[in-house]
Amino acid sequence: MLARMYRPLPAGFGPEVSSLFDEFFRGAPLGGLAGEGNGASIPALNIWEQDQTYVVEAELPGLKLEEIEISVAGNELSLKGERKAEAKEGLTYHRRERGAGAFSRVVRFPVDLDAERAEARLENGVLTLSLPKHQASQPRRIQIRAANPE
Repeated sequence: MLARMYRPLPAGFGPEVSSLFDEFFRGAPLGGLAGEGNGASIPALNIWEQDQTYVVEAELPGLKLEEIEISVAGNELSLKGERKAEAKEGLTYHRRERGAGAFSRVVRFPVDLDAERAEARLENGVLTLSLPKHQASQPRRIQIRAANPE
């Protein structure tokens, strides 16, 4: 199927554009999990900033709480886990797109995170993390005093 979608670029396109298309299709997730060598970023993440907190959503369908490891150190969030492959005897798969195996993602933020106040919730296969910025990273108002009060 992929071979039908991907056709070589016509002559006249530079090697840079051609290699861009090659990299795009080489990284297409066709099986397996956890991006080692296939260019896929698993789990898929959405990250946004809300007030003094970063919110991270990670797609982790089919995983249980005990199969996910989350850690925060400084400005880094680390997500690790493993989706076990289901071995079903006597079946002939016609299509198998849900990957299995270990995954690991590290996300670096521009400021340190407060690991003590971090919260995590797993609901309907979506892990939602609330990662407050560390107090030392938050802006503070500094009062100005006169040099020579008269």
